[in-house]
Amino acid sequence: MITLERLRLLQIASQALPIGGYSHSHGFEAAIECGLIRNEASVQQWIMDVLLFSMSSYELPNLIKMGDAWSGDDFDALRRLNQEFLASRETAELRSATVQMGFSLRTLLAALSNMPDALFNALQMIEEPSLPCVWSAAATAWSIESSDSAAAYLWSWAENQVLVAVKSLPLGQSAGQRVLLNIGEQIARLVPQRSSDAERSNFAPGLAILSSQHETQYSRLFRS
Repeated sequence: MITLERLRLLQIASQALPIGGYSHSHGFEAAIECGLIRNEASVQQWIMDVLLFSMSSYELPNLIKMGDAWSGDDFDALRRLNQEFLASRETAELRSATVQMGFSLRTLLAALSNMPDALFNALQMIEEPSLPCVWSAAATAWSIESSDSAAAYLWSWAENQVLVAVKSLPLGQSAGQRVLLNIGEQIARLVPQRSSDAERSNFAPGLAILSSQHETQYSRLFRS
């Protein structure tokens, strides 16, 4: 990877990216509320479980398939994959989160003005672009390798989860970094195993139930 591509990868994965990721916990806050997450060990277990049973088994192969569609100018496939991904979101909150972040990232890419016209025009035609749809478009435009894009996508999600834990629990920064160190090792093992043809599975009923409960949670900091 050349230096510019590496810098673009760091930019898209940064928590400073203004797409509203900080306002979503993706079910994590509800798990804290019901007592499933209490300390460093349970933080790591939660993140690892969601990583294995949802993120890497469904979002990751979906992201890679979308990247392949962008690279091949297969916009019909892209729209179908985006619709399938939105349909896979089990709750209103999870669906709203990916649409809101996808819309915000598309708006940001318009402001950056370095997207190929054909790619950006196709992106504009999608009524409700999900986050992986727009993320894969940016990765394609910036010549970021599929495996690097996938690793950064998972890392950005995991870093968000740790930040939620640090904000919501008595969890110190050092503990959060230990969790990220271990999760990073797992991400490095998972990414090479996933291809665009991998069987996609999004069976995480516990996450869906907690996300549904979060919608009516009495006190909360996060939108999802």
